[in-house]
Amino acid sequence: MIELTLAQARRFLLAKNGLIGGHRFRGKKGALQYVRQAGCVQFDPVDVCGRSADLSLLSRVQGYRKDMLEDLLYRDRSLIDYFDKNLAILPAEDWPHFARLRQRCAEQVRSRAQIEAAAPRVLGEIAARGPLCSRDIALDEKTDWYWSDTRLARAVLEALYFRGDLVVHHKEGNVKFYARAQDCLPEALLRAPDPYPGEADHLRWWVERRVGAVGLLWNRPSDAFLGMQLKAAQRNRAFGELEAAGRLVPVRVQGLGLALYALAQDLPLLEAVRAGRKFAPRTEFLAPLDAMLWDRKLIEALFGFAYRWEIYTPAEKRSYGHYVLPVLRGERFAGRIEAVRRGRALAVRAFWPEAGARDTPALRRGIEEAAQRLCAMNGLERVAWAE
Repeated sequence: MIELTLAQARRFLLAKNGLIGGHRFRGKKGALQYVRQAGCVQFDPVDVCGRSADLSLLSRVQGYRKDMLEDLLYRDRSLIDYFDKNLAILPAEDWPHFARLRQRCAEQVRSRAQIEAAAPRVLGEIAARGPLCSRDIALDEKTDWYWSDTRLARAVLEALYFRGDLVVHHKEGNVKFYARAQDCLPEALLRAPDPYPGEADHLRWWVERRVGAVGLLWNRPSDAFLGMQLKAAQRNRAFGELEAAGRLVPVRVQGLGLALYALAQDLPLLEAVRAGRKFAPRTEFLAPLDAMLWDRKLIEALFGFAYRWEIYTPAEKRSYGHYVLPVLRGERFAGRIEAVRRGRALAVRAFWPEAGARDTPALRRGIEEAAQRLCAMNGLERVAWAE
């Protein structure tokens, strides 16, 4: 059992996530490296000051631009849109690992009779015409779908995407254009068998993946396991078997009653932090769905920072703002910031400092520099600061 102080646990978590010290991830190559490390970045279509996936990469990848993610997804095909931590962006080479999820989607599809009847036509149109979105297909009758009744064209496209016959070829805004999987992914990848065909083997792989994404994680119910349909007994078994196999390392953190776990491959970093390694501070704005924040109870326990994404909270019940980003300064959360696009400017509406955060020139300079990076990523001309 490795023992860490709270300060050491924070330092390890931040270093593992590439949020402190010199940038480990640089440019488009670095963006791909980070997604591979995390397993996935969670996707959300809301774009107030950049989508959550872009914000996750901006905080870690030196020189990040939105077109880097577009290239990796829709030109290089190194990444792919699919489900992992809910809707996500993940490495294309992980396609075989999600075979059982695609099979489950095929077996449990809603409005199955209508979907199956129309699927050959939709596949035929895409084969003949190339990538299509739902408005390109004249199937206008309504059908029962997961969120609400929708056009049959949309339902069929999404069902074929869920089961792996189609992939997202590209997007125009939030509109998805679908193509056949064989036209976008290598045949060898499509034919590759599931590396973990057994349920227990697959869940061990997935649990280990989520621990690696967050950096430190405990064996308890957690939003970090969303999308896995993981029962308590399965989770307990997976953690126990991964520890016994030497894949996970238990970590005791001062003041926490429950052990945390790290990847065994992160032992050198753990030991370096225990030995006193220091990292230069940076100031970064974190995405609402950032992997390090997947377990917000853990972040509160380690950092004393309680973060709630209030985008779906009625305005009169919000404590802060509509789309608020945590502000990280060095090894502490310095507060929260709300920034939105307004014409050609990034308008910073408000900054809420955390209790105890020192208002120093370094913090102000760091926030200004982070805001300029966010402005540049969005292709805007200037930052407009509220009084």
